[in-house]
Amino acid sequence: MTVPVRDAATVMLVRDGSNGLEVFMVRRSLRLVFAGGAHVFPGGAVDTVDRQMERWCVGRTDDDASATLGVARGGLAFWVAAVRECFEEAGFLLAVDANGEFVRLDDPDSADRFAAHRQAVTNGTRSLADVCAAEGLCLAVDSMQYVSRWITPEGSPRRFDTRFFVCTAPERQTPLHDATETIAHEWVRPGDVLDRHRQGEVDLMTPTRRSLQWLEGEASVANVLATAAGSGPGGQYQRG
Repeated sequence: MTVPVRDAATVMLVRDGSNGLEVFMVRRSLRLVFAGGAHVFPGGAVDTVDRQMERWCVGRTDDDASATLGVARGGLAFWVAAVRECFEEAGFLLAVDANGEFVRLDDPDSADRFAAHRQAVTNGTRSLADVCAAEGLCLAVDSMQYVSRWITPEGSPRRFDTRFFVCTAPERQTPLHDATETIAHEWVRPGDVLDRHRQGEVDLMTPTRRSLQWLEGEASVANVLATAAGSGPGGQYQRG
């Protein structure tokens, strides 16, 4: 039986920590068929609604995004899917207000309001477009740099054609895994999680491991974004 390949997107959120570059990771639920228990970056499949969000995006059109990915059309949906999945799985919302500032979720009122938005988006009773309209926001797709493309090899129970992005983490937001698809989260130095993987303490898929190896070689967020804006970690099409 042929397993269909679904479009997907994931985003590496990075920050400058006290001891060097850190990246945000979540652990997938052990119950999941695909990569259960693995440490990953927030992400997931592209949905139909993700392909209808151009008016709510700032700084990047579908034409621009499609040219970057080397597709005829629909490229922007990958950026949108990465934003949506990050919000659903980790509670980070890569969206900006009218002043171009990342939305702040560090006061009780906004935290509660956006927690309700998050749950509704996850349940499918509200879309990201609804959230943007209600809160006066646009998705900050211009802050996300495209990094690489990975396609799940044949034989896997689920197959994805996944685009990897990198973005500076919003400072005034607090992550929280969804306790459904993800069961833990952490900020970690790339080298540290790679060490844990070598010791058998952490399960990493090949695309995640290779991305961490790339991040390990970068000294700061500024370096990561500059490299990603140039050529990325090496190659636009990889299997793993």
